Amino acid sequence: MNRIAEPFDELEVGTALHSDGRTVTEADIAAFAALTWDVHPVHTDQEWAAASPFGGRIAHGMLVLSFAMGLVGPCLERSRVVAVRRVTDATFRAPVRPGDTIHLEARVARLVEIDDGTGLVSWKGRVLTHRGDCAMSVGLDILWRRALVCEEVMA
Repeated sequence: MNRIAEPFDELEVGTALHSDGRTVTEADIAAFAALTWDVHPVHTDQEWAAASPFGGRIAHGMLVLSFAMGLVGPCLERSRVVAVRRVTDATFRAPVRPGDTIHLEARVARLVEIDDGTGLVSWKGRVLTHRGDCAMSVGLDILWRRALVCEEVMA
C-alpha cells in the first residue's frame, strides 16, 4: 500500500494508488445480502448459482464497489479528504467469488480547482483479484483540501 498525503496543489495527474488486499468471505456475502435484502440466488444459493453462467456463487457487485471504497480510505491521508463526491463509470467486468482477495489500483486522472480551500481529484481505478482478473473498473471523484489550516497558520 502507498499513502497519498500531498495537498491538492502538489498532486499530479498520474499519481498512483495501490491498496492492500481484502479477502471476500462467505460471511461478507451473507451479511451484505441480509443488509440490502438482495438475496438473488446467484449470491445465496450454491446449487442454483452452479447452474448459472457464473458456475457458482458470486459477491454482489455493490459489495465489491463498497469494498473498493473501503480499500481506498487507508491509502489517502484522512486530513486531506473532505468527501467522496461522485462514483463514475462503475463497470463490473468479472465475478468475485468467496475466497477471492481483491485490491484496488488507481491513478489521478484529472485535477480541478474548486475554490481557495478545495479541489476535485478524479481517480480512475480497477479492482483486481489475486488471480489478476479485473473485477471492476471505476472512477472516483474526491473533494480534496488544498492546504491544511495548520499549514496556513505556520506559513
